[in-house]
Amino acid sequence: MSAIENPSENDRVYLADNLQILCDLPDESFQMIYIDPPFNTGKVQSRVTLRTVRCAEGDRIGFKGQKYSTIREGTLGYRDVHDDYLGFLELRIRQAWRLLDDTGTLYLHLDFREAHYAKVMLDEIFGRECFLNEIIWAYDYGARSKRKWPTKHDNILVYVKDPKLYWFNSEEVDREPYMAPGLVGREKAARGKLPTDVWWHTIVSPTGREKTGYPNQKPEGILRRMIQASTKPGDWVLDFFAGSGSTGYVAQTLGRHFVMIDSNPEAIEIMKKRFAGRQVSFVVQMI
Repeated sequence: MSAIENPSENDRVYLADNLQILCDLPDESFQMIYIDPPFNTGKVQSRVTLRTVRCAEGDRIGFKGQKYSTIREGTLGYRDVHDDYLGFLELRIRQAWRLLDDTGTLYLHLDFREAHYAKVMLDEIFGRECFLNEIIWAYDYGARSKRKWPTKHDNILVYVKDPKLYWFNSEEVDREPYMAPGLVGREKAARGKLPTDVWWHTIVSPTGREKTGYPNQKPEGILRRMIQASTKPGDWVLDFFAGSGSTGYVAQTLGRHFVMIDSNPEAIEIMKKRFAGRQVSFVVQMI
């Protein structure tokens, strides 16, 4: 399927209001849509980028007593506040339904604040029979509250366009180690097990190679799992809250095509660096 003319030359990133672009895309253009919209936390989400340089008057002590100075390079962020969050999402989810192929799948990535409300909305738009899974992405990093159970998971709601036609290929998915490999035999332990609907996967390491500096960047590993299962090589993937560009980066690495949209110029600059040397078109449709 083709979202745009000449798909091999048109993996594309838009700086634009996503609803404007969505309305212009043709019906049934995408095999998979993944979106990670703002979580409506009511806060300004930001990440400060730092680097250290060796300096005799530095404020940090490193290996073998060497002194380093910390240099603040900048802050990336966005305002995560919506007065009518579900109304904001609903307009875009209705477009997502229209844009999905009959064999296609939607992954909506949220957290505990809005996931249950969003599921009711998705049941109305897609139909309850089209609900496939609620994936729990569990991680273990960051601050821990002492006044409640620390919140260390996100929710990913999975809906299909047609419950009889949707594509799902579990054989392509990266496998996980068994928690008790001695109970399953050597051959099965070596192969690993298929993931369940609870995914234990670390966040993007603050010092790892994936790090872009963009707030709430999602790890490539969880995107890879979705794309492997729900698409085939050559298929089109859409992400209209693109952020740091992980969806498109993984899709292209796996031989899929993509369209990504974001209204934050800082996100576009991050993606330009991330896709340097790759064949990607950047289109500005807003000032």
